[in-house]
Amino acid sequence: MTKLLLNDRFILGLILLNAIIIVLQGYEIKSVPLEVFTYIDTLVTIIFSLEAIAKISKLTWKNYIDDGWNKLDFILVMLSLPSVFAELLPNSELGYGSLVVFRVFRVLKIIRFFKFVPNIEHLFNGIQNALRSSIVVFVGFFVYGFVVGILSNALFSEAAPELFGTPTRSFYTVFKLFTIEGWYEIPESINSAKTIFSMGVVKLYFSIVVLIGGVLGLSLVNSIFVDSMLSDNNDILEQKVDKLSSEVSKLSQQIENEKRH
Repeated sequence: MTKLLLNDRFILGLILLNAIIIVLQGYEIKSVPLEVFTYIDTLVTIIFSLEAIAKISKLTWKNYIDDGWNKLDFILVMLSLPSVFAELLPNSELGYGSLVVFRVFRVLKIIRFFKFVPNIEHLFNGIQNALRSSIVVFVGFFVYGFVVGILSNALFSEAAPELFGTPTRSFYTVFKLFTIEGWYEIPESINSAKTIFSMGVVKLYFSIVVLIGGVLGLSLVNSIFVDSMLSDNNDILEQKVDKLSSEVSKLSQQIENEKRH
């Protein structure tokens, strides 16, 4: 039994089965009672818990929890256990309707199988370095969106309350503007612009916002993030080039010495 629980292929199959069951629970299938899906889902969760126990028994708690993948797996198992207790005690005060939401966290267990992807650690390190290098740009971009959101709320809260009625709603609308998709519909919806001049000013205002935030801003964020992510690869290539150049220099020196003798 322990050997089966520690079999990655077996666990991956259960994870995929768990994902399918959760999806099927969202549909009304008359030929299969909903309780069947619930029981299978609960059984899979129990097996995941037994898998964690088996690994802890084999590796000891310290060695088990020191591994980042095991730590993530353990957290996800703990998040999914409340739904099992709610199912075993359906008439209790645990609140099945709220605890059953934790079931979806079990699907995230598939993330741990990313470790079998070649060079996945290098990819994660690249993302981490990119986030660290781009933090200033992200903060600046957020501040710009915040300022534009407050300004738009002050200017258009009465003209378009459904878009700019509150600072939070205005900030969300500005964020949609930065995505560029359908941005031209927002100035058209502002109904207080009675004259051609005022409507032209409104369109100019939103054009500038989209140009700075949506075109230039997002392009800058993307370029810095991608450049930071690839910087590790560039460093490795530079080291290989330097090493190759050093070896070529040594070889050239040996040839030159042989010619002299």
